[in-house]
Amino acid sequence: MSTTREVAAAAGRAGTGTRFPRFGRAALAAVVLLCGATLFVGFLNKDRCTGPEFDQWGRSAPDYEQRNKAEVCYSDIQHLWIGRDVDRHVFPYVHGSINSKGVLVGGVVEYPVLTGLLIWMGAFFAHTDAAFLLFSALLMAPFGLATGWLLGKLSRWRALIWALGPPVVLYAFHNWDLPVVFFAVAAVYAVHRGWGRRERPLVDRAVVASVLLGIGFAFKIYPAIFVLPLCLYVLTGGPGGRELPAGRRFDLVGAARVALASVLTVVVINLPFAVAGPEGWKASFEFQGLRRVDITTNSIWYWSMRPFMPDATMQSVVSVLSPVGILASFALACWLGWRRYRSEGTYPWVPVSAAMLCGFLLLHKVHSPQYTLWLVPMFVLLRVNWGWVAAYFVADLAMGVGIFRWYYAIEFGQPSGIYDGFSAQAVVIGVWGRAALLVALFLVFLRSRVTFADRRLTRRAPARTAPAQAAPAPAQPTPAQPAPDAD
Repeated sequence: MSTTREVAAAAGRAGTGTRFPRFGRAALAAVVLLCGATLFVGFLNKDRCTGPEFDQWGRSAPDYEQRNKAEVCYSDIQHLWIGRDVDRHVFPYVHGSINSKGVLVGGVVEYPVLTGLLIWMGAFFAHTDAAFLLFSALLMAPFGLATGWLLGKLSRWRALIWALGPPVVLYAFHNWDLPVVFFAVAAVYAVHRGWGRRERPLVDRAVVASVLLGIGFAFKIYPAIFVLPLCLYVLTGGPGGRELPAGRRFDLVGAARVALASVLTVVVINLPFAVAGPEGWKASFEFQGLRRVDITTNSIWYWSMRPFMPDATMQSVVSVLSPVGILASFALACWLGWRRYRSEGTYPWVPVSAAMLCGFLLLHKVHSPQYTLWLVPMFVLLRVNWGWVAAYFVADLAMGVGIFRWYYAIEFGQPSGIYDGFSAQAVVIGVWGRAALLVALFLVFLRSRVTFADRRLTRRAPARTAPAQAAPAPAQPTPAQPAPDAD
């Protein structure tokens, strides 16, 4: 290899920081196909609860309520066929509201507007809860596959954590979470790989990522928390500060553009619903605000406080401690990320986003089982030890299976005490195992490196000419200067 090529290759390796094994189209296709197989198994898992008969409302029979818990095949998708006017094909939000008892009526669902639209689309041709589950799965499966494809493009074989992960089997079609996960991962891809054939400025890539996070917010709330670390990444000029404006220490304008892009996206998506049906649009947020901490929320708040205080006191305390704790965890994650930026020169926006997500999952008053899907891409994008991944999956499995077996025991008169069987014990393992792991992962993520490299366009290195005053090259090569290869 010529000296020029050797120098160019060394510069390329230094820029990426890591040499990755080859990962071609066949490997990427294998990841996506395996992801498709896992999604199919996930659908079959939930489909066990459908049919074989249906009542006049299209609800599966017989013994739907008993089977979905005893056989651990419950899904919110199938369950919400009845009770939110989904079965009546009412367009969401526009004609609805929340009544004095806190019940949603008139087609309102307890989710942001794009999830409401997705629910309505999945029910459009359905007349039973089984068909609703099937059509919803068909709408969401492409998002799960696309997530696997993006993670494969970014992190190569590590994407199998998503493609073959038990959470995809348990929760892919438990609720409507696959689209929001896709948009969160797509935002990371937009920042670090861009699009098209030409390289684009960091601010342009981050603005697009912010729009994607805003779209994600319109499905579920959590992608919005990633906007702040993304703004700090742009503020500090990206990798090594290389994309700062000339003569500037911080890019305040670029960071403001990124924040504004997300805000405008959320406004544009929500505005038609807020105008057409303001009461119905507000009702979904009011419902979540009024939701009580109880046995169905699976959070540390219920398990740590309920045995020691009256319910009314617990609700009042949690209504303050939960949001304050979440905001404090966000501030701590951003501050620790800033300290890392001061020592390394690059703000670690993906590790900080992962830590903030841990804080949210730990301290929010609701910790639904399917929220694990939000966390799985972080195990792919960040280089954490496999032991952390396995430990979290085990705790999550205990929760995902134990909670429904425990509900079955409570509802149908079976022994349900902590000493009566493994279901209650599994729930305790799940609640406190996940909590302990989220605390640990908060710190582990903040110290972790990403598993992907920024996109770099290959350019032919220009030939260097010796300065006129330089001494002539020796006639024969010396050990310190290898002879160039013949071309």
